[in-house]
Amino acid sequence: MTTLLGRRTRVLAVAATVTAGLVLVAGCSSSGSGGGTAKVKGVQLVQAGQLTTCTHLPYPPFQSDIDGKVQGFDVSLIDLVAKDLGVKQQIVDTPFENFKTGAFLNSGQCDLAAAGITITAERKKNVDFSEPYFDATQALLVARNSGITSLEQAKSENAPVGTQAQTTGEDYAKSKGIDPVSFNSSDAVLNGLRTGQVKAVVIDYPVVQGWLKNKANADAFKLVQNIKTGEQYGFTVKKGNTALLKVINATLNKAKADGEYQKIYEKWIGPYRPADAAASPSSSSAS
Repeated sequence: MTTLLGRRTRVLAVAATVTAGLVLVAGCSSSGSGGGTAKVKGVQLVQAGQLTTCTHLPYPPFQSDIDGKVQGFDVSLIDLVAKDLGVKQQIVDTPFENFKTGAFLNSGQCDLAAAGITITAERKKNVDFSEPYFDATQALLVARNSGITSLEQAKSENAPVGTQAQTTGEDYAKSKGIDPVSFNSSDAVLNGLRTGQVKAVVIDYPVVQGWLKNKANADAFKLVQNIKTGEQYGFTVKKGNTALLKVINATLNKAKADGEYQKIYEKWIGPYRPADAAASPSSSSAS
């Protein structure tokens, strides 16, 4: 992809909705039992009695705080992994940039990361990915009165375009010659569009789908472009953690075979087609 040299993405100062390192409990989970590491079914866990997951909140429909519990598509899938290990899932909220470097995996703070993470060649240098579990596309969402119908038009008119920092949506906008306004969460991206700080946003399509389920959002905004980038999501583990990776992949394959994946998909994403169950590693190098 093309990188803009000498230009710096503008990051808006927004109030953090969560604190990095805050431990949150997943929807069907409970607090871990005791401290210290432990090996369960051949898998070394960073905390005994729990599968510790790093994520970044909010990012609906994959993970967000709903009624005081962290819930979503990713959360439900990793709950299945935890169940297969005979433990509960515990969630730690961390900055998204750490998923590129694997910092919280390497430091032993988490066993895995689940945060709608696109599989890329660059990220594979720092972490090991599970088999892909979701095919993703980017979407261009605009204010209804903006008159914008494409990303190319937004660029030609110098219209401010918003993205979430450190994401493939941001990198895609940059690759098209756009200097995006960068927000540190998906909620902040939507608020930037709502308040007129930007006229359009590039972000993962499932996120836009979730936003438009709200009538007020559907009345104010419209999806004008669905951008196929060949992206697939994967869960990540510390490089070399093959034992946990095998469990994650086995759980995903079992869930796709027995219908559990479809049930979770329809609850959090929408109508399901068999092709929606990503089945092979992506060769895409989008990042």
